[in-house]
Amino acid sequence: MKPLHYLVLLASVYAGAAWADTPLDLSHAATPSVRVTISNIKGEVNITAWDRQAVHVGGTLGDGAEPLEITGTDHDLEIRVRARGHRGLLNWGSDNAMGPSVLDVQVPRGASLDVSVVSAPLSIDGTDGGTIKVDSVSGKIRINARTPRLGVDSVSGSIEQAGHADVADLQTVSGDILAPALGDEARLETVSGRVQVRGGPWKKLKLSTVSGDVDIAGGMAPGGRMDVDSMSGDVQVSLPPEVSTSIHASSFSGDLRSAFGTAERHGHGPGSELNATAGDGNSHIAIESFSGDVRIRNDGR
Repeated sequence: MKPLHYLVLLASVYAGAAWADTPLDLSHAATPSVRVTISNIKGEVNITAWDRQAVHVGGTLGDGAEPLEITGTDHDLEIRVRARGHRGLLNWGSDNAMGPSVLDVQVPRGASLDVSVVSAPLSIDGTDGGTIKVDSVSGKIRINARTPRLGVDSVSGSIEQAGHADVADLQTVSGDILAPALGDEARLETVSGRVQVRGGPWKKLKLSTVSGDVDIAGGMAPGGRMDVDSMSGDVQVSLPPEVSTSIHASSFSGDLRSAFGTAERHGHGPGSELNATAGDGNSHIAIESFSGDVRIRNDGR
């Protein structure tokens, strides 16, 4: 082999090695209720709980990323993927310079989480007792955890919640919201995604959508309030037979039907309205839809 050809081949081998994904195996001691902040621009984030007083990061670091570290104290730790030469909070605009990073993170079961992702799906599994906050631009979010407070803000990804959330604030623009385990209070907002909600008895449930369909099933706590606002999506609310609540519902151009009371047509124009009371009426449900159909069902029938 000619010396020049040998040098070219050697350079290409070293260049390929330099741009290969880097395996991750990092650990840091942590308290049982540690707060862990995680951010990743591109790739994937998988967080699972374990019964150890430590945070561990496995997976792979993408090409073009700075060496990854777990920084902070045992009470407050940070794991942040950064592109080389970019020091911003989420490295906006730098994702094209960096390959996808896969972070497989183990945290103490009672950890609180603050996660920011851009083009990365996120899963959280098994945490119990800590708060969870998620900001996402595009990527599916799946959370199976018991938490006193859950906050998720997503642009184009769907949100799937399981486990139990005492207080939840879930917002997405174009993704679905599937939340079968909501506790005392919840606020849910979407523009075009479908919303399916289970849980209660609710002290406060507020839900709004523009064009997505809504399916709610659950009871009301004494003194509780449910507010549902839809522009063009259909709304279905299923209540237990023993529910005690007053109900006000209206639809401008959609069909309105209820197992509790009878909807009345407006005599002076389109639309219909329902005012009814179930049981002692010690909670309140308000449902408004512009062009979508409204169904209020009795689960006991």
